[in-house]
Amino acid sequence: MPDALASDDERAAVDAVLGAASSGWAGGERTEADGRVARGGHEAREQRHLLLPVLHALQSSAGWISPGGLRYACERLTVPPAEAYGVATFYAMFSVEPRPTTVLHLCDDIACRVAGAEDLIDEVIRQVGSEQVLRSPCLGMCERAPAALLQGSGSRDVAFGPVSIERLDPFLHGGPWTMMSGAEVMDVAPQTDGTREELRLLRRVGVVDPTSLDDYRAHGGYEALRRAVELGRESVIAELKDSKLQGRGGAAFPAGVKWEAVAKQSVRPHYFICNADESEPGTFKDRILMEHDPFAVLESLTIAGYATGSEKGFIYIRGEYPGATSRLEQAIDRAYAHGFLGADVMGEGFAFDVELRRGAGAYICGEETSLFNSIEGKRGEPRNKPPFPVERGVFGKPTGINNVETLVNVLEVLTLGGEAYARIGTPDSTGPRLFCLSGCVEHPGVYEVEHGITLRELLEMAGGVRDGKALKAILLGGAAGSFVTSDDLDLRLTFEDSRAAGVTLGSGVVMVFDEDVDLTDIVLRIASFFRDESCGQCVPCRVGTVRQEEALARLIKGRANGSLTDELALIDEIGQVMRDASICGLGQLAANAVDSAIHRLRIFDGGAA
Repeated sequence: MPDALASDDERAAVDAVLGAASSGWAGGERTEADGRVARGGHEAREQRHLLLPVLHALQSSAGWISPGGLRYACERLTVPPAEAYGVATFYAMFSVEPRPTTVLHLCDDIACRVAGAEDLIDEVIRQVGSEQVLRSPCLGMCERAPAALLQGSGSRDVAFGPVSIERLDPFLHGGPWTMMSGAEVMDVAPQTDGTREELRLLRRVGVVDPTSLDDYRAHGGYEALRRAVELGRESVIAELKDSKLQGRGGAAFPAGVKWEAVAKQSVRPHYFICNADESEPGTFKDRILMEHDPFAVLESLTIAGYATGSEKGFIYIRGEYPGATSRLEQAIDRAYAHGFLGADVMGEGFAFDVELRRGAGAYICGEETSLFNSIEGKRGEPRNKPPFPVERGVFGKPTGINNVETLVNVLEVLTLGGEAYARIGTPDSTGPRLFCLSGCVEHPGVYEVEHGITLRELLEMAGGVRDGKALKAILLGGAAGSFVTSDDLDLRLTFEDSRAAGVTLGSGVVMVFDEDVDLTDIVLRIASFFRDESCGQCVPCRVGTVRQEEALARLIKGRANGSLTDELALIDEIGQVMRDASICGLGQLAANAVDSAIHRLRIFDGGAA
């Protein structure tokens, strides 16, 4: 790197993010004054958080991050090259090695495997070679499996599905690639047992033009924010607590309690983050909301900022969501232009700014403290707790964070009132809920229901098991969730019922497997996913995920170390260590699906395999 120089295109890409270099100390032309005056220190270090956008710019400009480009980025940001290299190599969407200017990421994760991804990948590699084709974990398009992401230099990424050899023909044979518009690849499942009038979270999806602020307002947009300002900050939080809204990302923490804790912090500034890094395999509900109702995401985040006294908000969106990213960028621009963001929101005397920050392919960044580190321009590794984010979050300041679905529920809380919202669902699981149905189901997609519906009823809404085949198993909650069987179809989908049954609703994944699916292959893919996505910071997760995958592979190949009982006992012990000693939820939950497959499905002793 010391002798590497950035190309003109790479310098231009970095400068487009950071602005022109002001001096030779910051990577610009050296002047006589630079020999006497050095500028940097706190001013330069305050730009460290722009490292991730700069790396995206470099990747996009050349198709990879060259030593010269990385060196120039380090000069501009005064970041040590070793640290910048560590960040660049942390994320799967970045490459520090030369590669083709156009790369096709083909998902080989759970839902796509069921849809024939393995055969598709083999055929694509046969036609174009392996250099241009990369296997990818879940791309968040499970309802359109098999899915793909086209990543090219000098143009926007494109995610699309379902993928077929015919649809890939331009790419496979060197012809022009038709860049599909977002609308062509965005979809939402019909609500087969109800009317649109009964929908709350999805009522604007497919009805409102997601690019039009006027259309959003004509359908009730920004009325909840006006209601919030009329109530005042404390009353908004009181309504939220009355609603008993729990987080929809998996942890199910009461939203009102979190908002109140941030609002009470005396340290300034406060931040509020929309966690849109929806990376749990089988989950795509947040993508649907962002693509089809982006202004609702902005409005709810603005309400959160107002109620918690936060001056700035971030939307941290997963890098594999180019369509949702484009929609949110447009929405943010229009909101600023019409006074719904900025120094004086709606003329109501409070300021709130929003910045969209794009991830780069790291499941771990869905964990809140890993997300903070990513925003700050560091490797996305989790932090120890305490201190908790409400006290010391992003940039060391009090921070609130909720996922997209949780925030959009806030609009309904303020529209209906907290007590009325709490009457939806069950006393301990209030409000509507989005579930992502995929796999071997007739009508995959996002379904909005009230808490308390049974798994059987939800499956019937989606048309039941595809082609009338027998149900073998259902994965609830995603890769970090648990398997259930046909014996569990009368399980009510509530927080309390799922806990009593020893399973989790997680992020709303309901992935269906029919009689033809090899569940041992699915379980091994889940173990492989966690091994690959472990950040490696703590030993229990770094080593445990590898040993778990190795033991499962031995069992599947019939090469167990010792007896079957010995190998299963080892897997149980590894899982317990990860649950007890891992720093964050990735390691703590990495054995859940494996454990349920072994003990509930009994896949290795003549069960559902």
